[in-house]
Amino acid sequence: MRMTAPDGSLLKTLALLGALSFGLGAGPLLAEGEGDEAAASAASESETIKVGVLHSLSGTMAISETTLKDTMLMLVDQQNERGGLLGKQLEAVVVDPASDWPLFAEKARELLEKDDVAAVFGCWTSVSRKSVLPVFEELNGLLFYPVQYEGEESSRNVFYTGAAPNQQAIPAVDYLKDELGVQRWVLAGTDYVYPRTTNKILEAYLKQNGVADEDIMIDYTPFGHSDWQSIVADIKKFGSEGKKTAVVSTINGDANVPFYKELGNQGISAEDIPVVAFSVGEEELSGIDTKPLVGHLAAWNYFMSVDTPENQAFIERWHEFIEDQDRVTNDPMEAHKIGFDLWVKAVEKAGTTDPDQVIETIVGLQTGNLTGGTARMLPNHHITKPVLIGEIQEDGQFAVVWETEAAVPGDAWSDYLEGSRDLEGDWTDPVNCGNYNTETQECLGAGAAE
Repeated sequence: MRMTAPDGSLLKTLALLGALSFGLGAGPLLAEGEGDEAAASAASESETIKVGVLHSLSGTMAISETTLKDTMLMLVDQQNERGGLLGKQLEAVVVDPASDWPLFAEKARELLEKDDVAAVFGCWTSVSRKSVLPVFEELNGLLFYPVQYEGEESSRNVFYTGAAPNQQAIPAVDYLKDELGVQRWVLAGTDYVYPRTTNKILEAYLKQNGVADEDIMIDYTPFGHSDWQSIVADIKKFGSEGKKTAVVSTINGDANVPFYKELGNQGISAEDIPVVAFSVGEEELSGIDTKPLVGHLAAWNYFMSVDTPENQAFIERWHEFIEDQDRVTNDPMEAHKIGFDLWVKAVEKAGTTDPDQVIETIVGLQTGNLTGGTARMLPNHHITKPVLIGEIQEDGQFAVVWETEAAVPGDAWSDYLEGSRDLEGDWTDPVNCGNYNTETQECLGAGAAE
């Protein structure tokens, strides 16, 4: 699927013909060169501002990412109804990287070089983000990334509107530990960078809080994994040794469907071994029978069930746009809305879509979130977010059982990993560095951990 602007050469030709016709019928011909100027003016007036949409519409991640494509189309449509941006209409350019990580990089380059988009909203998995990162830094493009991730990164060209670990993973573990009395931990994830780095942070955090090695079980499975019988049996056994046990899940994509189904098959209830998920929201639950999952948890920064005027208006707009009253909303959708709104504000403030000027103006800007608070873009290109723990209900929605008192600033570098705790990202003068060492006062020369 691709939406493109009218061909520039066609616009120029039509403008020249119009100018010539006007000259023949109503007065003297245009002087040499004036036709080109008129054509350029006409083309300029009819130009759109292109916005790239880089989400998997096929493959294992389509279950999560297709909705984000639709969200971006809605946001672009809504902005155009408000009069567009800088006097021009916005135009979405949609590509399908098909859950293929190298293809993400190819499609990103295509959007920036061929389609000349002003900004790109996209990616879900960290491996897709890592794949496109060199492209955005090489071509000085802008990527708004809407999904929770493992941290350990701060790029000048990326705006992280999803949660960093201190805005999701750490508060979720604190909730399980302090509110539910969990003492044994299963860290279950898909085998790629986000789960592995997040679990590395969580393992360090748990051990610093006195959890023994034998009380931590770590398991990884490939994308699209479907045979969960033996793994769930191992989890059940691990949780039957006299200590309260919980599963912290960083399982991504369509593998969640058979995972939760097997939990139900083996009779693992939330009272026995609660599961808190970081990548399962309303969209993923809409495809499965949730009755056996009632009481299991998810940690996000937004739930569809949040009762605020802002959220109700967003849901109504979504249902109107998608023409389906049963379609749900979720956390990454809100993250895209926040990122899009901040980009629009930055462009309006700068008076241009030029990446360098947008990067300079966007830090410090604020916009409303859907939970009734405010999101602010920080110097490390992360945002402030509330943290919510939701409990799965029979209807596939979440009841909020816990939330932070105030919005939490996103921390790009973990306080619990050696080599990271002294680092911070700051893309404002005079630092302008993604991994600035506050002890040595030196920039380590790259925005991401190697």
